[in-house]
Amino acid sequence: MFFVCSVLCAVIMPSQLEGAMDALIRVFHNYSGNEGDKYKLNKGELKELLNSELTDFLTSQKDPMLVEKIMNDLDSNKDNEVDFNEFVVLVAALTVACNDFFQEMQKKH
Repeated sequence: MFFVCSVLCAVIMPSQLEGAMDALIRVFHNYSGNEGDKYKLNKGELKELLNSELTDFLTSQKDPMLVEKIMNDLDSNKDNEVDFNEFVVLVAALTVACNDFFQEMQKKH
């Protein structure tokens, strides 16, 4: 699937949604497999991804155990790693929270 998406995206101009999907896949795989299973994020890889890709989100949080809590919440099969399906749950939840925030801000203006 990843290869097919990459080939298609290189040949034709992707839609915004296709570009977003491709970006999610690329971001995940840029961090997964640096150590251990190349299709999963261990806690160190997840922390690196969050620090690099969600810097503003992490710096606005005051909880020193945040990465640990995120890891525990995402790791639905309790294998101490986060696979792509589990990662997408985080992205979806943060996207919904951002959308809710922006809707509330629009109502106030």
